[in-house]
Amino acid sequence: MTGLPTLRTLLRAAVVLLAFGAAAATASEAAAPDTMEQRVAACTSCHGARGEGSPDGVLAPRLAGKPVGYLLQQLEYFQSGQRRHAPMEYVVRQLSPAYLRQIAEYFARQDLPYRRWPAPTVSAEVLRRGEQVVLHGDPGRAVPSCVSCHGDKLTGFEPMMPGLVGLSSGYISNQLVSWRTHTRAAEGPYCMGVVANRMRESDIAAVSAWLASHAPPADMHPQPAMAQTTPLPGWCVMGHSEVNP
Repeated sequence: MTGLPTLRTLLRAAVVLLAFGAAAATASEAAAPDTMEQRVAACTSCHGARGEGSPDGVLAPRLAGKPVGYLLQQLEYFQSGQRRHAPMEYVVRQLSPAYLRQIAEYFARQDLPYRRWPAPTVSAEVLRRGEQVVLHGDPGRAVPSCVSCHGDKLTGFEPMMPGLVGLSSGYISNQLVSWRTHTRAAEGPYCMGVVANRMRESDIAAVSAWLASHAPPADMHPQPAMAQTTPLPGWCVMGHSEVNP
């Protein structure tokens, strides 16, 4: 039948289109700027354009301004499977140690205002209990205060200790539960796992609510390591990465 392309013509056209598509993809990749913004695109798709965290404050936490050592260690934990979260494990699986450090350093440099999350709807009694545990711990259950490790400003310490203020109650609660169930991990004696398992479920809710309700200080930067003068709990020692888990 005349006017219809032959099978040979169709195959030849398909080969040309495939070649053109491959060349266009290669040209597009070559044209993409090799910047850190481009390299961390997989991170910012969930954690926000500059690591400010997801809008709900729970799905993806804030990365911006966290201590670089802490961010690096969490990436390493996801890579090793010590910290479990399938999307993060997949993203970092093939990255080199140098690449992981570049990512951690990039987000640690980001200096953004913190969101103020809505105060959880809890009773004054729950908030008082949360304040008690955060500031003084619970000696009867051998639970140290949060400030004894995270600092009196609760903004953490360089290079490894994260801050607790500026986080949503949902995120804090989820992480404490993750420590209890070992879906978050750490080297050494697993200090946060010990602490979280000594806390009552009601205390987890109270601490999460109080921290989320607590007005963040004007300076949210982690304090320098030399500012950590309160002795850490004697049963909580440094791992080989020099972090108190």
